Amino acid sequence: AAGIPVKERVKVSQNWRHGRCRRETVLKWKCKQVASSSSSFLMPWMELDGEYLYLSQAENIQAYHLCAEGTGLQHHPQAIFSGHQEDVCRFVLVNSHIVSGGGDGSIVLHKIHGSYSVKFSAHEQEVNCVDFQGGLIVSGSRDRTAKVWSLSAGRVGQCLHTVQTEDRVWSIAISPLLSSFVTGTACCGHISPLRIWDLESGQLLTCLGTDFHRGAGVLDVFYETPSLLLSCGYDTYIRYWDIRTSTRKCVREWEEPHDSALYCIRSDKNHMIASGSSYYGVVRLWDKRQTRCLQSFHLSSPTSSPVYCLRFSTTHLYAALASALHVLDFTAS
Repeated sequence: AAGIPVKERVKVSQNWRHGRCRRETVLKWKCKQVASSSSSFLMPWMELDGEYLYLSQAENIQAYHLCAEGTGLQHHPQAIFSGHQEDVCRFVLVNSHIVSGGGDGSIVLHKIHGSYSVKFSAHEQEVNCVDFQGGLIVSGSRDRTAKVWSLSAGRVGQCLHTVQTEDRVWSIAISPLLSSFVTGTACCGHISPLRIWDLESGQLLTCLGTDFHRGAGVLDVFYETPSLLLSCGYDTYIRYWDIRTSTRKCVREWEEPHDSALYCIRSDKNHMIASGSSYYGVVRLWDKRQTRCLQSFHLSSPTSSPVYCLRFSTTHLYAALASALHVLDFTAS
């Protein structure tokens, strides 16, 4: 919000609250149709970093320059980061480094400004999720393990811990205190889909919640603070956890009104949450102080696509679907 005049900030805030925005499809790509592939659709992931939007498309991550005025971004990528043999499943952008996990079971580390990159074989099956903080990478895989990797000099790509999760790992995040990490799993082989592990020892610290139904897998997790955590997934709920208060029960929960799985979640670390649904490209905005959703936007009617990833700035929300990137511009009058 820095540099935006107060009057403009008030207008933008009201636009978010009332759902007033200009919608634009800024990038389109073809869905893959490969009979032998386990996935016939691209499942794009993205990160925002100042003037750039980073978007995974198939086995590459592309950096697009955001236009200074309006919703758009330049249609030709400024940089392309490659290294995977199969699709990038997820990646993170931290301190000018991109760390990605791919369908080929490998992890690739790129330095954004420069040619430095490292690739190492990490898992026996696809790496569904990664996070990177404080010189450590955590990764989760379809092979039912989560692993902690060193990036310190002379030990790059060395596995420090292997955690047996008994379940496919869909999401992972390192705590801001760098002392632990959370895994979101499929909730098929193990009754608790949300577990917190010690980063130094790899030991289980705690399970979050009780009485999850089989298949209530957690597809995305997001730390707001070391003790406040958001989760969402197949059971259609957004849950807000305060680890200081209770590990057995979340402090708040919001149910997706159309009974859709929730693929992704983000918050402004204040009152607003944005979620992406599994059908018709539905993005919802939530106010933590209210029980019902504030606004919803349908981005992919009549064909149905999940919102695989969403990110937002003060003025714009970006949503990546199976074949297009959509932008909501809340500076519109």
